[in-house]
Amino acid sequence: MKKINITFLLDTKNNWILKYLNFNSFRKYKKYNFKIKNDYKSIKNQDIVFPMNYTKILPKKFLQRNNLILVIHSSNLPQDRGFAPVSNQILKGKNTIHFSLIKAEEKVDTGNVCFRSKIRLDGTELYDELRKKQAFEFKKIINKFLKIYPNLKFKKQKGISSFNVKRTPSDSELNVHKSLKSQFNLLRICDNNKFPSFFYFKSQKYILKIFKDKKI
Repeated sequence: MKKINITFLLDTKNNWILKYLNFNSFRKYKKYNFKIKNDYKSIKNQDIVFPMNYTKILPKKFLQRNNLILVIHSSNLPQDRGFAPVSNQILKGKNTIHFSLIKAEEKVDTGNVCFRSKIRLDGTELYDELRKKQAFEFKKIINKFLKIYPNLKFKKQKGISSFNVKRTPSDSELNVHKSLKSQFNLLRICDNNKFPSFFYFKSQKYILKIFKDKKI
């Protein structure tokens, strides 16, 4: 029996998922051959490709030279299409984060939905904890897909769409005139190393990093 070829496409500039998700765990499914790539140009003639948090728009030629390209988008599509869906939902005060497994299309995050899932946050998770929960849900979704493939059903997205633009380090700025409580969700989504929160006071920039006290 011919094995099904699957490639995970990772983004070297957005590879946080490697810290929390062991891709070798999927090798228990013996009907698949798995590869991990960082350059979409090197991927062709694959049965399935999973771009994982890939921040570049994949060209039409790439979509055409592989059979099925699937994206896990961390929102209840068509809501929160685009960038940083988890961070943007947290900034809106949401504690239920939805996930949608969709077909990749030329127009970003518009593909038909294979299935959905969701997780519940308690509102105290910081950046690393949020990423860990996100990666764990990605793993569950991929496992579910590998078990049911090729018995898939896709449905069109329905509802009012919204789109999030790319966040930059400048978006981590705190307002010194507002309370920490009112800005806690912004603190939660800041990466202490790559884009820590900061504020200006008397023309001086201050960096503010946040950690949980493990003694409590």
